Amino acid sequence: MIRQKNSQGHDFLYQQVIQLIRDMSAQQVLLPGEKLPSLRKMADNLNISIPTVKQAYQVLEDQGLVEAREKSGYFLKVVSMARNLPKRVKLSREPVVVNKQALIEQVYSAIHQANVVPFGIANPIAAAPTDKALARNMRRVMTIAGSKAINYGPTDGFVPLKKQLVHRYLDFGIGIDMDELVITNGAQEAMAIALKCVTKPGDVVAIETPCYHGIIELIESLGLKALEIPLCPDNGIWLSDLERALNEHDIKACLFSTAISNPVGSFMPDTNRQQLVELLESHDVVLIEDDVYGDLYFTAKRGTPALAYSKKGLVISCSSFSKTAAPSYRVGWLVAGKFATQARRYKRALSCSASLINQWTLSEFIASGEYDRNLKVLRQRLRDNKERMRWCLQQAMPKNTRISNPKGGCVMWLDLGGEYDSQTLFLLALEVGISITPGLVFSASNKYKSCVRLSYGVQWSAQIEQAIVTLGKLTLLAKK
Repeated sequence: MIRQKNSQGHDFLYQQVIQLIRDMSAQQVLLPGEKLPSLRKMADNLNISIPTVKQAYQVLEDQGLVEAREKSGYFLKVVSMARNLPKRVKLSREPVVVNKQALIEQVYSAIHQANVVPFGIANPIAAAPTDKALARNMRRVMTIAGSKAINYGPTDGFVPLKKQLVHRYLDFGIGIDMDELVITNGAQEAMAIALKCVTKPGDVVAIETPCYHGIIELIESLGLKALEIPLCPDNGIWLSDLERALNEHDIKACLFSTAISNPVGSFMPDTNRQQLVELLESHDVVLIEDDVYGDLYFTAKRGTPALAYSKKGLVISCSSFSKTAAPSYRVGWLVAGKFATQARRYKRALSCSASLINQWTLSEFIASGEYDRNLKVLRQRLRDNKERMRWCLQQAMPKNTRISNPKGGCVMWLDLGGEYDSQTLFLLALEVGISITPGLVFSASNKYKSCVRLSYGVQWSAQIEQAIVTLGKLTLLAKK
């Protein structure tokens, strides 16, 4: 309880507010990532002035204990540890033929089991579900459209949805023609079409490492070779390594997460993204950008799509609504540019069209403003979850564990250390109802045997925190 003002006056009171927040943190009444009481609520509860509370919070911010978020308030921060960030890996000497489908199939089969704690599935929308809002919009579509809603849609997509996407790209100063934009069944199909437009079996494709396992499986299924370019935990791929690879190998295309990477969660600054495009176009190499996590940023602003920096038209941008609205709707897209004619042909050959009713519903969802409102809530929930998970992991995991600090998205990358086997941990965790993703599936070769990916795209609860504690105990059993 705050004592009343005495001879020390205002200074005495705000120092006590500081101490109160410190005590709440130490006693775990207030956890990292959680919001501090509002200025007004704290002032009312303690019978002191709002300026006094504000000064205390600002001092805590200066001390690095809390952070102010615009229009959201003050939040308790995770205390960073020097051991946190994963190490840099070496550039691969040669491209490799990928052979990971059997392992990925095993992981998929396990992580989609019912009634498990879903750390193994990157499903950010679970943190702020859209089911009720989408149901309202779908009912409206069914009323308006009638029997049209169950018809096939145009091969390249529902025109109103395409128009909305064109307008959203205009926010970045990117002008695209609707004919260049093809709606797909998720971003996976978009990337498959992009790769088919610019490569043939046996060609070398540069990918980041660690890399989303869906891309690795896609490269294998298309008969391509993968050349792994190391990923910086903070700023995306190392451009110096990429430049060396371009000089040493006949690379036909690069497929990179140009905004928020999966599984590390790094964020490529706009300046780096511009340099990336300039470097690739100087070698006449196509960039296929995976921008599915672009809107789930924790930084001050969203990263500009790499498409904005292209001068030769050698960037194909792929994204989807799977991470921001509804994974089950399977609505993605690619901006194919000069490859649009080929892209439409491949789309028609692969799946004819995407679901019309799902496209129509998403179009209404965006037009109503609900999509952007929910997106704002989703980013905040994911950021809070990230802070909570990092704090819990720092308490639960072996002391030498390296933990990424994602700049967006919904997944976190852990390097447990060379003495631990993530495959063993994967099986042990599954036995007690916890799904995780072992590191081996994030490499085209055999890297990351001691690494795991965890998703914080969940509804946070005591069960989630207990699962992290359990995971920490199981890790000790996963020593080689």
